Amino acid sequence: MKPRVSVITIGVNDLNEALRFYRDGLGFPTEGIVGEEFDHGAVAFFDLQPGLKLAIWHRKDIAHEAKVNVHDPSPTEFTLGHNVNSKTEVDRVMDQAQRAGANITDPAHPTFWGGYSGHFQDPDGHMWEVVWNQDWDEVE
Repeated sequence: MKPRVSVITIGVNDLNEALRFYRDGLGFPTEGIVGEEFDHGAVAFFDLQPGLKLAIWHRKDIAHEAKVNVHDPSPTEFTLGHNVNSKTEVDRVMDQAQRAGANITDPAHPTFWGGYSGHFQDPDGHMWEVVWNQDWDEVE
């Protein structure tokens, strides 16, 4: 298998609330909810960077599509990393996320490895890390 991730889909409890958080609160570009004319088809896509999208889809619809049962989510199943170019930008993104309704679980701080990061949960409990790493190339 050639490693090629093009869409990261996260399950949400309320598609409209999640849309407001990511589009209005965080400013992620999107065409809004599409596929409402199909049973289990309503989804929203956000352009993250060339070749990568974030999708939000109702948890029950993911379960229907994948033929699995819906279970209680855990915020420790995965994190989404958002890398930025400075400590100041970490602080700015964390503030923006909090204003959008995120739960700040780990306020921005210097890390043991020399970087700077903080963690927040979106309204559905998905864990995001906002991080500056002085050893990585500048992100666009």
